[in-house]
Amino acid sequence: MISILIRLTLFILFLGLIDWYSFQAFKTGLPSQPWVKYAFWGFSMLVYFFVGYVFLTFERGAITLSFGRMVSLLILSLIPKLIILVLLFGEDMLRLFSGGFQSFTGGREGDFLPERRKMISQTALILAAVPFLGILHGVLIGKYRYRVVKHRLEFDELPEEFDGFTITQISDIHSGSFDNKKKLEYGVELINQQNSDVILFTGDLVNNQAAEMEPWIETFQKLEAPMGKYSILGNHDYGDYMEWPNREAKVENMRRLFQVHKDLGFQLLRNENIQIQKGRSSIDLIGVENWGKGFAQHGDLAKATEKLRNQSFKILMSHDPSHFDEQVKNFSQFIHLTLSGHTHGMQFGIEIPGWVKWSPASLRYPKWAGLYEEMGRFLHVNRGFGFLAFPGRVGIWPEITVLELRKKKG
Repeated sequence: MISILIRLTLFILFLGLIDWYSFQAFKTGLPSQPWVKYAFWGFSMLVYFFVGYVFLTFERGAITLSFGRMVSLLILSLIPKLIILVLLFGEDMLRLFSGGFQSFTGGREGDFLPERRKMISQTALILAAVPFLGILHGVLIGKYRYRVVKHRLEFDELPEEFDGFTITQISDIHSGSFDNKKKLEYGVELINQQNSDVILFTGDLVNNQAAEMEPWIETFQKLEAPMGKYSILGNHDYGDYMEWPNREAKVENMRRLFQVHKDLGFQLLRNENIQIQKGRSSIDLIGVENWGKGFAQHGDLAKATEKLRNQSFKILMSHDPSHFDEQVKNFSQFIHLTLSGHTHGMQFGIEIPGWVKWSPASLRYPKWAGLYEEMGRFLHVNRGFGFLAFPGRVGIWPEITVLELRKKKG
């Protein structure tokens, strides 16, 4: 109890520190605009009161809209203030050094510390405004800013009949986080506009409970693919991140989730495989339950590939990309293409094609977004269709992936 109080006290003191420095930036950088200072304190107090309210009423596992708004307000408030803190604290170190040096050499007149420079405070405010506006855009617009990412992959082993076969991959729907039916319907229509042969969903249909999907079943039932829709489970689908009244309630939730997949028209693959037939040829589609490094490991790749021919062309759906490095790439059977999700690209990062590709997700996952190739095997990590906890996306937009498979010529 004492250690919790100490940590809480230190956290409150830290919040006080960053607010004090942020106030100094407004006071020095905008001295003729007193209303800005009042607005700053008003916004800060609003954030802290709302955070306190949600924290006191929060139930573990209930990632509600209020919880999401709390997270977005905290991020919107704290990140810009941290930028101000770094710049002004750095200036204070220089002021302290300058004042001490001048006092020691006898050249100091007036106060010990030199005055804050207006230019430094204005620079801090301008730099802080960049993430503030970026986060605000991510919450209001970015979380539904769907983009279609297309890749063309060539394989020697692809049957001739499947030359030009197309896959639309979506992942991490997290239906419990949605708050705008119209924009969601646009995303579903965009998926259908790709006219792919199959739609593959690589896990995390919900945040915790099957009931989260109930308001959106009719919307997602509109997904169409002439050769089928297939799905797997992600780590959130098992309901492991909330407290259940009893074991029977958790089992019933899983039973309902399996039914939801059927209601959506998806064939759920649980450590099993099916053959997709085209003409006289077929390819193997394999689906494993969640297997992640540091997460639940229900996936059984050996069971999922039972009785498959070594020479067949194989596509694997596995939610967590860490599975690829830990098992798939060295598996006894050659798996040509693995489709994953899970990371969301942390819903935050910078991507400029050909120049920059970075997200905090890269600190945890070496393969966190996009297409990778290793040992002749391909892995694609989808950035996710939905969002979780933070109700926004900054620089890492919700993704619809289209993969075109081609028979390598010559």
